[in-house]
Amino acid sequence: MCQHQPPCPPAESADRESARLVAHHPEQGWSLLCNGVLLFEDTGELLPDGRIIGPHRPLGADQVMTAA
Repeated sequence: MCQHQPPCPPAESADRESARLVAHHPEQGWSLLCNGVLLFEDTGELLPDGRIIGPHRPLGADQVMTAA
């Protein structure tokens, strides 16, 4: 799918989110990456093979839990 150099990481790799943008629709809350991954604004992902990666945004400072 990727035609540029260096090629984007494949959808199966851990750094898949660093692929180049092909389409960006912030008003709808999604972007399509060069490797075929649909990236949603809540940080969830839909991979080309249909697998779903749940949102994984970091917790804000007011939501961080600490052990007592």
